[in-house]
Amino acid sequence: MPFEIFVALRYLRDGRLQTWLILAGIGVGVAVIIFVSALIVGLQESIIERTLGSQAHVVVRPPEEMPRVLARSGGELQAAEVQRPPQRVRSIVGWKQVEVLLRRTQGVRAVAPTVSGPALAVRGPGSISVNVRGIDLETYSAIVDVRSRLVQGAFNLDGFHAVVGMELARKLGIGVGGRLRLQVPGDRGGVYTVSGIFDYRSQSLNEGLVFISLRGAQTLFGVEGGVSTLEVVGTDIFAADALAADITDRTGLVADSWMSQNRDLLTGLRSQSASSVMIQVFVILAVALGIASVLAVSVVQKAREIGILRATGTRSASITRIFLLQGAILGTVGSLLGIALGTALALFFVSLAKNPDGSATFPVALTPLLYGRSVAVALAVGLVAAVVPARDAARLDPATVIRNG
Repeated sequence: MPFEIFVALRYLRDGRLQTWLILAGIGVGVAVIIFVSALIVGLQESIIERTLGSQAHVVVRPPEEMPRVLARSGGELQAAEVQRPPQRVRSIVGWKQVEVLLRRTQGVRAVAPTVSGPALAVRGPGSISVNVRGIDLETYSAIVDVRSRLVQGAFNLDGFHAVVGMELARKLGIGVGGRLRLQVPGDRGGVYTVSGIFDYRSQSLNEGLVFISLRGAQTLFGVEGGVSTLEVVGTDIFAADALAADITDRTGLVADSWMSQNRDLLTGLRSQSASSVMIQVFVILAVALGIASVLAVSVVQKAREIGILRATGTRSASITRIFLLQGAILGTVGSLLGIALGTALALFFVSLAKNPDGSATFPVALTPLLYGRSVAVALAVGLVAAVVPARDAARLDPATVIRNG
């Protein structure tokens, strides 16, 4: 065993009470870091999944129709009236070329053409306003995993088949195999057979969203061969604003990111992250002060022994390494204790509350990255906290401490 490690372990063993107290402090500190980080990251991932699990990162659509000037005449006086035209489902001009351009854009992972517009779902005397979304199932599955949300029937959109949400099916009193009419402006409409029922875990989506085939939606909204939106998923969900701006610059189309549509949610996520960072900073400072104080006391207690080591030829660099090794050992062992304690605390917290479907009400994200980061932080804190005591120990004058010891 190397000399420095042997001496470092002996010093830690001689001060058993101090060693165990600081290990307990480091362990609790690391446990707090793991628990808070795992809880906040888990909650953020759950919120993001519920929000983005049902929508694209960026939605590209044609610009709105501009207001037109209407001339108004009456005798010798004339006036102009600016009137905003009613918005309608319109196709993106040259959408296939735009789709190819988007797929080649850096930061884009998947693109899906869709036709989306308002309609009235009618069955007998009942009717509900819905949003009809025409999709190609294969390309759209890269945007939203719609198959995993199916709870009844099959996700079949061939011909005049539709997949509806649970709330819409309940309110219209319809099940798999039933029929409903989709009526859109312009006296267009069609009768569709319900092939499946989905659950998005959102009442508004379960009540107001209907899937049909892309070709069927093109016919229904009178945009044969066209698409009204191109839905995009990026490689980084928090770079959606920058990606939307880049798409607008490249295409001249309107690109709305999920971040611009969910500003309040984004503010909440950032506040959670800031709170987590502040808690971790204060915990790290407390751990660092604890290690530094223990090692400073050790320098005072072991001053005579350090002087003897110096007098027998031990270099000041070796003395420095002895105390740095003590800090590293305390940080490493304490972090391992903290990982065990933090993991047990997080798993216990998860088991306290469950949703009706068995999932955790408060999910946690315990990842190898979190564990590795915690060990690295504790090790770094141990080394940094040991710097001053190690320097003081190396500067001790052997003759003085032996004479006065």
